[in-house]
Amino acid sequence: MGNTFGHLFRVTTFGESHGGGVGVVIDGCPPRLEISTEDIQQELDRRRPGQSKITTPRKEADTCEILSGVFEGKTLGTPIAILVRNKDTRPQDYDEMAQKYRPSHADATYDAKYGIRNWQGGGRSSARETIGRVAAGAIAKKILFAVAGVEVIGYVKRIKDLEGIIDPNTVTSAQVESNIVRCPDAECAERMIEHIEQIGRQGDSIGGVVECVARNVPKGLGEPVFDKLEADIAKGVMSLPASKGFEIGSGFAGTLLTGSEHNDEFYTDDRGEVRTITNRSGGIQGGISNGENIVLRVAFKPTATIRKEQRTVNREGEETLLAAKGRHDPCVLPRAVPMVEAMVALVLCDHLLRQQGQCGVF
Repeated sequence: MGNTFGHLFRVTTFGESHGGGVGVVIDGCPPRLEISTEDIQQELDRRRPGQSKITTPRKEADTCEILSGVFEGKTLGTPIAILVRNKDTRPQDYDEMAQKYRPSHADATYDAKYGIRNWQGGGRSSARETIGRVAAGAIAKKILFAVAGVEVIGYVKRIKDLEGIIDPNTVTSAQVESNIVRCPDAECAERMIEHIEQIGRQGDSIGGVVECVARNVPKGLGEPVFDKLEADIAKGVMSLPASKGFEIGSGFAGTLLTGSEHNDEFYTDDRGEVRTITNRSGGIQGGISNGENIVLRVAFKPTATIRKEQRTVNREGEETLLAAKGRHDPCVLPRAVPMVEAMVALVLCDHLLRQQGQCGVF
């Protein structure tokens, strides 16, 4: 029931962590958009496991197959189905977890809701489900850039108490991809990597914050009152595994300011465009994009599955201990960057198409 996202640009993901494969069906993509497996694979490679020494060692190429909706390199306007087959599965690593619930994971809640669960790698609750989101996000990014020149760039802002100094107005994708932790602040990135390695050796995990900026977003996107742009972005990113917090613009820090300190005053630029001097609103006012950069942050908790022994219970409610096996990220942040970008792109693409349908071409 909760596997479809979007209104006009709709995506439905499918698959489990250790099943035959995972993927997505995209409906509402306009026709004649040039798209290739290479476009999608580039994004999937940023998300895939085993890409560096600070991610899970699971070896998956995550090679995508476009099954429908694309002909001779262009979209048909019909549903696009994309599949990634699972290859490096080790379901035996999860035998103990068939009966024991991992603390702070979805094991117990899935059991409570459905009365059954796929305990191999977490099944549908695994972050492997996000392959479909990232694949769809690659297409959404192409639409956004082709129609309005929009670019979406995410990066690691903070890991535990290590925070990089990054300007969202000037950061580039090349800077983000220049190191394995995806923090554009090179000096801070080195310390982040060292800390993640240290935590991993201890069998533990840490969390942090991904910041994301969307530039060149047209004015007018957003559907008040229930589909305000920041509300839909919040829903999108908060549906990601391990996400625990969302803020946009000044966020919670804005509560420390007065109205006169926080308000974004207006001016008219050289082209006669109404702009704001500051951007504490984060590019959205009244639930509608105002033409400034959209800047948001997503907090991710430490990975729930860890090798340290912890107290838990089994399916019968009996107290026991669990030191989890399997292959897991000591920190989800580096691989969460393309996931956040994908969800932001999906929301913006959907609202761009809705705005065109309601108010005409820009």
